[in-house]
Amino acid sequence: MSARTKARKRALDVLFSADVRDISITEALEAEAERAASEPDRAASWLYAREILDGVIDHSAEIDETIETYARGWSLERMPAVDRAIVRIAVWEILYNPEVPGAVAVDEAVEAAKTLSTEESSSYVNGLLATIASTAN
Repeated sequence: MSARTKARKRALDVLFSADVRDISITEALEAEAERAASEPDRAASWLYAREILDGVIDHSAEIDETIETYARGWSLERMPAVDRAIVRIAVWEILYNPEVPGAVAVDEAVEAAKTLSTEESSSYVNGLLATIASTAN
């Protein structure tokens, strides 16, 4: 697993935790930052995870608006919490991180959905993000 894949997973854990615990992303981020400081072997993945989380926080309104615009038949509230987190990370990478090609962001999100969510989630995530990526160019 690449360092960026690990970082995405860490960011996903923080977003999911914030969502299910009904706390702010910032609160969940602070708790994870304390944990990361005590685990120097995971420091490399934490740097990119922190970049993702800061980006999602900074652009949360635009990210959620983009998802709502293209999520046919699904509101953000109706999506499983893990799917919301996966999609938010991917949308941030697609729209705000020029270092990550859109296709890579989509592929990483689909793989996360296959591993962590429902059987149907990966195809839904793929369709949603592919549409967003195609309109972002």
